[in-house]
Amino acid sequence: QLQASGGGLVQAGGSLRLSCAASGRTFSEYALGWFRQAPGKEREFVASISRGGGSTYLASSVKGRCTISRDNAKNTVFLQMNSLKPEDTANYYCAAGGAAATMVSGHGIVYWGKGTQVTVSS
Repeated sequence: QLQASGGGLVQAGGSLRLSCAASGRTFSEYALGWFRQAPGKEREFVASISRGGGSTYLASSVKGRCTISRDNAKNTVFLQMNSLKPEDTANYYCAAGGAAATMVSGHGIVYWGKGTQVTVSS
């Protein structure tokens, strides 16, 4: 089970740190990622990280503003979001998959977590 948290309402230019805690599985066996879905839009890739944390991938829309990291000892993956924009408003989901690179295209997802809402006001 994956449970995301850390969302909320923030002004444009602000920061949020999302967390996703995993339970019931061997966390370090999976690549992990974040996706988001805004109202009326399709779910899109945000970031992914390899099993050991050595490789990360970021969507071009968040590159330079967001960082993904993981703590396998705590079974948690993080998404640090800075310089937030109104267009970042969405429900953010964490996911587990086989390979971080494959998750970029939305493939290879094994588990989806429940989302956490991020709202950025202008």
